[in-house]
Amino acid sequence: MEEFRHSYRRLCKESGAEPQETVLQQLQELPRGRLDLATQSLTVDTCRALGKLLQKEALLTELILSDCMLSEEGATLLLQGLCTNTVVRFLDLKGNNLQAAGAEALGQLLRQNKSIQSLTLEWNNLGPWEDAFAAFCGALASNGALQQLDLRNNQISHKGAEELALALTRNTHLQQLDLRWNSVGLLGGRALVNCLPRNRTLWRLELAGNNVPGDILRAVEQAMDHNQERQTTSRENRARTHVLSKEVQHLQEEKSRQFLDLMETIDKQRKEMARSSRASAACVGQLQEALNERHSIINALKAKLQMAEAALALSEQKAQGLGELLATAEQEQRSLAQRQAKEHRLEQQEAAERESKLLRDLSAANEKHLLLRNQVDELERKVRAQQEQLFLARQELTNTAAELKIRAVQAEERLELEKKRSRQSLEDVEQLRAKEELSRVKAAALSERGQAEEELIKAKNQVRLEEQQRLAHLEEKLRLLAQARDEAQSACLQQRQTVADAQARASQLSLQVEGLRRRLEELQQELSNKDQEKVAEVTRVRVELREQNGRLQAELTAQEALREKVAALERQLKVMAGDHREALLDRESENASLREKLRLKEAEIARIREEEAQRASFLQNAVLAYVQGSPLRALSPQK
Repeated sequence: MEEFRHSYRRLCKESGAEPQETVLQQLQELPRGRLDLATQSLTVDTCRALGKLLQKEALLTELILSDCMLSEEGATLLLQGLCTNTVVRFLDLKGNNLQAAGAEALGQLLRQNKSIQSLTLEWNNLGPWEDAFAAFCGALASNGALQQLDLRNNQISHKGAEELALALTRNTHLQQLDLRWNSVGLLGGRALVNCLPRNRTLWRLELAGNNVPGDILRAVEQAMDHNQERQTTSRENRARTHVLSKEVQHLQEEKSRQFLDLMETIDKQRKEMARSSRASAACVGQLQEALNERHSIINALKAKLQMAEAALALSEQKAQGLGELLATAEQEQRSLAQRQAKEHRLEQQEAAERESKLLRDLSAANEKHLLLRNQVDELERKVRAQQEQLFLARQELTNTAAELKIRAVQAEERLELEKKRSRQSLEDVEQLRAKEELSRVKAAALSERGQAEEELIKAKNQVRLEEQQRLAHLEEKLRLLAQARDEAQSACLQQRQTVADAQARASQLSLQVEGLRRRLEELQQELSNKDQEKVAEVTRVRVELREQNGRLQAELTAQEALREKVAALERQLKVMAGDHREALLDRESENASLREKLRLKEAEIARIREEEAQRASFLQNAVLAYVQGSPLRALSPQK
């Protein structure tokens, strides 16, 4: 509502007037959807600004302007602004002394506005101005939105009541009308009573404080009760008709859907019948053509049959001659078969002999091949063994060389003095030993070489051209062996020099072994401790597993019980579903009986309406007779 407040201030400034502080305060404290300016003296400029704002305001539903001392011009401006408003539902103009101009503005409001449902005009002065009030009543007759109208204390005379009665005969939406504390009198009361039979929507009419006789008040009360009962019955009927219309609509939709499905199936059947008729017509045409072709084929076959019978007679004559020839040919064929069988047996014998001879040759060749293959395999195994020995020797030499190089650096510093003292003696001893070792290695190498050459010669004779490549490979290996022998001689010298170092290192290693043995004992002790801890942990875990198993078994039993409960509930659901179906069938039968009762009630309501119309006509005649026979008739003015 802050925007409403700013718009009011802006419009006041545009018109050159100061905004009222009381109005601004009320707009600041404004609840949502309700504008209450009661007991605020509104100026003409404020009314003009509010009228312009109300033309476009879309949030206000209640407007309270009671006791605001509105002038005629201010009220006209406000009501003109409300003419185009489509949101306001409740309008209170109590105690503003509205007169002729206000009545005309209210008439214009009722003609143009289609949203106001409640209008309070208590403590105004609309009644004395007959022409303006007549215009107001004419607008009320054509209004289709107003449901509640409060006209208390407006000095409405019997003529105003007559105008209101004329408006009520045409108005079909007004439900509550309050005319208390006016000057309606006897004539106004009669006019209102006369209009009530033609108005069926008004169910509350207050006439207290208007000098209306009690019988008229009772007649008005009876008419209001009748209208109220009629409205309750009409509301019930509307509710029932709404329900029935929904059911009828549902049935119609269902029937239309079934009808559409039926039409679709009929269309499909028609299409299928047309398609099958077309297919059958085509099949009939094809069958007719095939029948004609068969007739022509049968005629041709008949002609051929006649020709075949003639030819058969000729062939029988020929068959007799051919039978004689066939007998002679069979004898010749038997003799030829016997000769061919003898020749075939001889050929089979010869082939068997040749095959046995070839098999013997093949087995001898295979044996020779196996012997040669075994010899070659033995030679290859020997060569592989020698290669492996050489490879191992080389690997040992390389390993020892690497170790000796590392140790030589350390040993040179330790044995410098010992080398100076025993160098000469060691050189003599090493030369003698080296010569002996060289002689032994040479003898062994010569013997191995002789054996290898003998084996190579045997292999060359047996394997022929294919073993030449292998001999070259073996010669290369011999050369490598010679080189390895030279390297072994040089390595022997270095090995003897490192024997002492190896012995010292062995002592160090023995000390290290002792330390490692003690470390191993400590580790074994730790391992035993850990084993004990592991056993304790395993026992604890076993206990926990047993507890978990017990809990799981309890849960399984609970689940089995739940399954049994679920099965029992499912059985209960089935029983309940059967009961529900039976109840639905009972409800359907009740609905059918209720529809029948509703039809009977509607007939009874129609009968009651006719009786009420007769009673109303009787009451009207009685009132007219009473009015005509009363002494006040002579005092009433002539119309």
